[in-house]
Amino acid sequence: MIRTLLALEGVLIRGALAFVLTTQDDIDVVAEVERAEDVPPAMWAHRPDVAVMDHDLFTASGRLDRGWSRRSCPVLVLVDSRRARVLRDALRNQESHIGLLGNDVAPDRVVEAIRRLHRGQPVVDGDLVVAALTKANPLTTRETQVLEVAARGWPIAEIAAKLSLSPGTVRNHLSRIAGKVGARTRIESVRIAQEAGWI
Repeated sequence: MIRTLLALEGVLIRGALAFVLTTQDDIDVVAEVERAEDVPPAMWAHRPDVAVMDHDLFTASGRLDRGWSRRSCPVLVLVDSRRARVLRDALRNQESHIGLLGNDVAPDRVVEAIRRLHRGQPVVDGDLVVAALTKANPLTTRETQVLEVAARGWPIAEIAAKLSLSPGTVRNHLSRIAGKVGARTRIESVRIAQEAGWI
């Protein structure tokens, strides 16, 4: 039996995947968690053979406890292909015991990926690689930070205070961002960047 831990946000998605996995003769779901802080204790307590995690939980829980994430068991990371920056980072930092699949793949692909990881075989979704290579982010790191804060709906003064910038510098960044992404307003810049996966 492949002892499997599920660390996914959203009860519906996690429950649906758990149901699919429990119908397999060779897979046993030993634990389900939805918060990053619950991942390391669940790893230590249940000692799964494979973990299935969404990218945000994988990243956050790894920061909490690098011990489990460095080779405790293979991890299948589900990544949103629309988030190109996150996707490129995931592919760049991928290790041999970490598999990558899009979070919108059919359940049978997750099942097969779990089996492959358990056998020590690599798992990388070709569609993710294509998405990562074709969605280049035109924004600088600072412009991305400004837009991420602006996406919260904060006024210029609060964005400036949050990022330790002057209001004029924030306005300049937002103007350059709009030009780069082809937007007319800040709201449109945020929408375009979110749809492209840049923020």
